[in-house]
Amino acid sequence: MTTTIKPATDVLENKEPKVKGPKASVYKTNQLNLWYGSNHALKNIDLDIKENEVTAIIGPSGCGKSTYIKTLNRMIETIPSVKTSGEIIYRDRNIFGKDYQVEELRTKVGMVFQKPNPFPKSIYDNIAYGPRIHGIKNKKILDEIVEKSLRGAAIWDEVKDRLQENAYGLSGGQQQRICIARCLAIEPDVILMDEPTSALDPISTLKVEELVQDLKKDYSIIIVTHNMQQAARISDKTAFFLNGEVVEYDETDKIFSNPSDSRTEDYISGRFG
Repeated sequence: MTTTIKPATDVLENKEPKVKGPKASVYKTNQLNLWYGSNHALKNIDLDIKENEVTAIIGPSGCGKSTYIKTLNRMIETIPSVKTSGEIIYRDRNIFGKDYQVEELRTKVGMVFQKPNPFPKSIYDNIAYGPRIHGIKNKKILDEIVEKSLRGAAIWDEVKDRLQENAYGLSGGQQQRICIARCLAIEPDVILMDEPTSALDPISTLKVEELVQDLKKDYSIIIVTHNMQQAARISDKTAFFLNGEVVEYDETDKIFSNPSDSRTEDYISGRFG
């Protein structure tokens, strides 16, 4: 079954149209290292992630995938033992720079987690939460943001008559799309997704995958997944992580059909992991 998804451009009234041409870099990671205490979790990571693409991060458990994307919005800093070296350039600015406020970064870089985590509030208040935090109080404007965000997340028709009901009453797949809509409501530039379908049934997984394909028209999406078939289906580029290092990073078609490193081939063919 195919889900009809209204283009996510409708979510952002003031977003300027993209100019076609060579894709700009949204993130450049240069010699990034990260330690949890004495554990060297990320080792000399060099990645150039382009805008308006879906970039998949694959690899076995414990290889650094989730650590990497949580570093992209500095969420990893909530762990006291973490230290880093190297740099992460987001839109030509080093996110570790002393003048870069983490609140500013997280306004531009949204996050969708492995398990749906709606707030214990109404569907409406879940979506309106971010805009209210940013000072929007006008009810008409909030109504418009809520509807456009829910349409952008392909769930408006399912919840339009239930907006005042608690989001916990929705199915797992619907809750995950509510979380995506909540992310869209703050008008991000990048959406990070940490195994967003691992807790979902196959039908809900399909809806989220179709949504991701539509959203990349207006957003850059970086997704961690254990599902090789999912990475092959939805991503433009794939990075294979192993033991905290990037073994290979290339066009997804090449990674899955003709990888350059034997370890990549061993992993995607199921010999380990």
